[in-house]
Amino acid sequence: MGLSKTSAFTKRDKHVARYAKALAHPARVSILRLLAGKRSCVCGDIVDELPLAQSTVSQHLKELKAAGLIQGTITGTSVCYCIDPKEWALAQQTVMELMQSFREVDASCCSTAADQCS
Repeated sequence: MGLSKTSAFTKRDKHVARYAKALAHPARVSILRLLAGKRSCVCGDIVDELPLAQSTVSQHLKELKAAGLIQGTITGTSVCYCIDPKEWALAQQTVMELMQSFREVDASCCSTAADQCS
């Protein structure tokens, strides 16, 4: 989808898409779990916790930071990362709203529609 097409969607839908992109790789989910569990800034420990090269971990951290889910501070030659609590709360709220928007329907709905499509 081209960049010009995103203007047709709500701000909330764009946020959910940004978070979904950030969560679309198991390494990034693992990094988030690690940071959420530590409840403090983590510097070099992230690479030690994952079966990935330093450069790969750095790329995943860059994606998570671009999504706003984490923040990093530079101290000397190292960068320390932690969950961005404000963005984390927004992500939790917007993704939860999407998940809760589903209302149970007749279980035969899709099977009936599939029969009609054949």
